[in-house]
Amino acid sequence: MARVLITGSGTGMGRLAARTLAARGHTVYASMRDPRGRNRTRAADLEGWAGEHGHDLRVVELDVLDEASAAAAVGQVVERSGGLDVVVHNAAHLYVGITEAFDPEQVLCAFDTNAVGALRVNRAVLPVMRRQRSGLLVWVGSGTSFVVPPFLAPYTAAKAAFDSFAESVAVEVARYGIETSIVAPGPFTEGTEHFPNAAAPRDEQVADAYRELYGETLARNGEATEGLFPAGVEQDVQAVADEIARVVGLPRGSRPYRTSVDFSDFGDEPVSAVSVAQRARLLTRMGLADVLDPVGHGAE
Repeated sequence: MARVLITGSGTGMGRLAARTLAARGHTVYASMRDPRGRNRTRAADLEGWAGEHGHDLRVVELDVLDEASAAAAVGQVVERSGGLDVVVHNAAHLYVGITEAFDPEQVLCAFDTNAVGALRVNRAVLPVMRRQRSGLLVWVGSGTSFVVPPFLAPYTAAKAAFDSFAESVAVEVARYGIETSIVAPGPFTEGTEHFPNAAAPRDEQVADAYRELYGETLARNGEATEGLFPAGVEQDVQAVADEIARVVGLPRGSRPYRTSVDFSDFGDEPVSAVSVAQRARLLTRMGLADVLDPVGHGAE
């Protein structure tokens, strides 16, 4: 069984992944900001559930915007468990609105949370995994990195950067025996707090300038997203947690580089398949074919 650290475990996919992995016998460190303060109810809920069912799930404090916080959390995990096998990069925040109406500080914040946060965590995690010469990085990406929907630009741009970081880091850590899996959920308008807690543009004057031509379209964006789901198809966020758990539970060397969980026929999977094939072609042409098999470099 694996020792797993998950970011953004207070709600949604992260919370479900924490419970699902723990229920399958893994030792799970469910991280969130301020678990003894503003998130104390969420932390207590996870810890209470774990105690009731006899699962090894522990809540740790980790703010992906704070490098010292990430280092402290990973240090706590290693002290308690002697190492770390899996990190699930899940923490994210949604932004909805007209791109021009978001001020630069908001966009920088989107990148800080949705992309740079994973790098802060990696700077704490990778020294541990490099010493072990083994590990798995699970990046919870987004189908929007390949097919971009409207009115989500700070989020989709940041998730595309997150995806690009995953691609680059995958090459750089492969010779240490560290594997990479990018799990790309499709759209979910139910079962997470993404849309209810989404950030709106601060520049109301610019937003008003778009209202005549795009106000109704923007107001119907949620309904239009709902319309992507075929009749009778139910959104199931638990399926994302199940896929993360499936990937973690697979034997080393058999984990998919990319995988998708989508109930909407969003359209990213064919593009993703081409991307994987072309990545392998490029790395081979550049003399890096060996990094396509991280396990071949890892510890026995």
